[in-house]
Amino acid sequence: MLLEGKIFAGDHVTKTAVKPIQIRENVSFVKSLDVALVELCHELNLPNLMWLSKNTREFSKFRQTIFFPEQFSETTDFTQFQIKLIEDHRG
Repeated sequence: MLLEGKIFAGDHVTKTAVKPIQIRENVSFVKSLDVALVELCHELNLPNLMWLSKNTREFSKFRQTIFFPEQFSETTDFTQFQIKLIEDHRG
């Protein structure tokens, strides 16, 4: 599985990145997802984000969620950051 991140300015995607979710024995999916999200934010040069209960609900129901500027530890120059769980069809 892959975690895709997209940064939007209005309706336009300004940056995108994809990170694999490394599933390991004795490591929960949630922890593996957290590691991938931290790596994705680092690659996209995003400040720390705040995961809210609405993000949990959206992600569990739709396999994606959106973060808004007020959920970041620093001021941002974009309107939203979307993460999406996607299948890895490379092999």
